[in-house]
Amino acid sequence: MLEQPIKYFKENNEVELRKMYNEHRSVFFGFARKYKLSDDELADIYQEAFLALRKHALSGKLIEVKCSLRTYLFGIGKYLIFNELKKNSKLVPLHPDPEEIDEVSINEDEPLTFEQKLLQQNFKKLGKKCQQVLTMFYYRGLTNEEISKMEGYVSEAVVRSQKSRCLKTLKEFIKVSI
Repeated sequence: MLEQPIKYFKENNEVELRKMYNEHRSVFFGFARKYKLSDDELADIYQEAFLALRKHALSGKLIEVKCSLRTYLFGIGKYLIFNELKKNSKLVPLHPDPEEIDEVSINEDEPLTFEQKLLQQNFKKLGKKCQQVLTMFYYRGLTNEEISKMEGYVSEAVVRSQKSRCLKTLKEFIKVSI
C-alpha cells in the first residue's frame, strides 16, 4: 500500500515528495484546526510529522503498515498535536508509546473518588486488547476508523463491536465489585 511513497523517500524524488507534501498539507490543516492551534504551530507540526514519516520510510518501519499514507501521517501529526497541547497545558499528557500503556496515570495529589477507584481496579481486569482499544478511543481520542487501520482490524465496525463488548465487560466487573 505504501510501496510507492517509500520508493519516493528512498530515491529522494523531490518532485513526488513535494507533490505528496502539498497534497496532504491542506487536508491536515483542516483536520488539525479543531485543536485550536495557530497556523504557525500547525505548520511546524505538519513539517515535523512529514519528516518523521520520511524517517520511518527510510528506516523500514512503513513496510509492514496496513493503512494509507494519509492515515499514518495524520497519526503522527495527531500525536505531535497532543504533545504541543500538553506543552501548553491544554491536554492530559500522553504516554510516549501507546502500545506500552499498562494503566492511565493519575494525578496523585488529589485522592481518587470511589468511582475512579472502581474504574481503575476493574480496568486492570480487562484483557490487553480491551485495554488497548478503550485507551486509544477514550484517552488518545482516536476514531474507530483510525484504530481499525492502526491495529489491523477488518473494519471500523469490528472496532465498534470490540469497544462495545469491552465496555459491557467493564460495566459487569464494576457491578460485581459494588
